[in-house]
Amino acid sequence: MTITKQLHTPPRTIMTPGPVEADPRVLRALGTPILGQFDPAFTHIMNETMEMLRELFQTKNKWAFPVDGTSRAGIEAVLASVIEPGDKVFVPIFGRFGYLLTEIAERYGADVHNIECEWGEVFDPETVIREIKKVNPKIVAMVHGETSTGRMQRLKEIGAACRNQDVLFIVDAVATIGGTDVKVDEWNIDALIAGTQKCLSVPSGMAPITYNDRIEKIIMERKKVEKGIATKADAQTVRLRPNIISNYFDLSQLQDYWSERRLNHHTEATSMLYALREGLRVILEEGLEERFARHRLHEKALVAGIKAMGLSLFGDEDSKVPTVTCVLIPPGIDGEAVRSTLLEQFGIEIASSFGSMHGKIWRIGTMGYSCRKDNVLFTLAGLEAVLIRNGATVNAGSALQAALEVYEEEVALSSL
Repeated sequence: MTITKQLHTPPRTIMTPGPVEADPRVLRALGTPILGQFDPAFTHIMNETMEMLRELFQTKNKWAFPVDGTSRAGIEAVLASVIEPGDKVFVPIFGRFGYLLTEIAERYGADVHNIECEWGEVFDPETVIREIKKVNPKIVAMVHGETSTGRMQRLKEIGAACRNQDVLFIVDAVATIGGTDVKVDEWNIDALIAGTQKCLSVPSGMAPITYNDRIEKIIMERKKVEKGIATKADAQTVRLRPNIISNYFDLSQLQDYWSERRLNHHTEATSMLYALREGLRVILEEGLEERFARHRLHEKALVAGIKAMGLSLFGDEDSKVPTVTCVLIPPGIDGEAVRSTLLEQFGIEIASSFGSMHGKIWRIGTMGYSCRKDNVLFTLAGLEAVLIRNGATVNAGSALQAALEVYEEEVALSSL
């Protein structure tokens, strides 16, 4: 008989665009005793979580709850519940995850229209708005922060144009929510999808979403309750639109589960909800503006160190997302060898990229609990040492000094 050893994971400093280090308070919450999913104590936790999500999303929407599954589960739930075969969906693409929105929409029968820009850039909102008027879609689906390229798209003008044109605006904010400002109501976002494993500092496994009454109207016209739990009134409901194809990702059923009705849909991921609740509590305790400022500070220090080392950033800096920094791999340097050595010798993980960017850039995340001074300084020191070890020419010692100057300037300013 094989005796399996107790689980032990090596210590890591995770500086990727996700997952990131979970906040220790969140990890403690995961060990909270299990409650039944209809226990009043547990449904109270569900209600608290919804209320905190509304604050995080800066919305007055009734519906704000997590979909069990990774961020992609939230994206699919929203698109599956809104898209009907033949619907026109417009997806502007400026990185990998625009292609993901496109693929999911196509799988649910949408007629998808795309425009693309170079990876490392974003769209002038007027370009998107002109295309919306030309295509006249039912839905515009767009990424806010692209982790594949480290860019962030301006959304406010696009949201206003969608509302004026009576077009639904669905946004993937997985990489930005909790790390930079995202204003659901002010930007006229009809549905927004987040993820737990990035700036929320919660393990991967839930996708918080929110949507307004414009989205709910469509969902309710497609509503179907499972026969095994449907009442006579449910069975007599006349649907005005085709059924939502997916059962698991059917938001009309999830609404019933998260509403006062508490109609069973699935067994809730109890411990993950504890973790999400604690992650949200920590965020709101810190304060949204304070949290966004913290992310900007550590991004500034990291960027200063990278440049002082003699490395170059990838992409248009005016559209850089504050939670991900993309670094060009120096000529003649094996990017994967650097990443491997950094992990093996220092326990630091940074990321490569996807598609045409693979092998050309590193992506360093400063997200949530990973977004800390000690992590930034340690990453700069480790990266410099490994680059020198791999024969790269760098300005030895300059990176840490540049980052420290940023931190010292911040201390000086805060004391004024």
